[in-house]
Amino acid sequence: MRILVTNDDGIYAPGLLELARALAHLGEVVVIAPERQKSAAGHGITLHKPLRMTEVELDAPVAEAWATNGTPADCTILAAADNRPAPDLVVAGINAGANLGEEVLYSGTASAAMEAALKGIKAFAISVTAYEHCVFGPAADFAAKLAHRLADETLPADTFLNVNVPNVCAEELGPAVLTRLGRRRYANSLDRRLDPRGHSYYWFSGEPMERDCDEGTDIGATQRGRVSVTPVHFDMNFRGARSDIELLLDGLVE
Repeated sequence: MRILVTNDDGIYAPGLLELARALAHLGEVVVIAPERQKSAAGHGITLHKPLRMTEVELDAPVAEAWATNGTPADCTILAAADNRPAPDLVVAGINAGANLGEEVLYSGTASAAMEAALKGIKAFAISVTAYEHCVFGPAADFAAKLAHRLADETLPADTFLNVNVPNVCAEELGPAVLTRLGRRRYANSLDRRLDPRGHSYYWFSGEPMERDCDEGTDIGATQRGRVSVTPVHFDMNFRGARSDIELLLDGLVE
């Protein structure tokens, strides 16, 4: 099995290294990751500048490793550059920080897996629920088990798995559960500051506001100490009553 490992935390992120080591016994592991932090890059694709790849050495038993100036989604596309064989599986992570609810729309990690799904490649994204003092071991172990299962199984079309692992040791970790996305919006804050020359700049921050963390959601599962596995599909079609939209657009559409 040819496995692409990528992320949005950068080529030398400890979560990526731990993931690559955990997957190495399953097949040929190739790493292509951003040369620097690309968190919240979303599903951006680079169109207006050259994409470059630089071969690097990692402290992990991988077949090859490359750093790129592109986005996480670019990394998935670059896996087939120079007539390389397409990967059988794309694994994005291990991300420092959860990707729960609406965060999958912003996450570069999730977008790398989504790009793979759009190309018909099996994929999952995996994250731990902490930004500091991350415990990557249990997530790496689960990633290896999931990758082994996916070696012989298929996922539904245009679907990837989004995995979130509580940041606890293996003994404290609850069993994995199949979930849906909860609702986790951010109370955004724009802090206006001045640089030494008196010019304005803005620093963006935000605090999560969890609106749906009920049982069955990814948020609820991780809050209860369980691994959350959420199938995610790119279909964003409106699921409400079509008549409501028809009434709103009366006279504008047929």
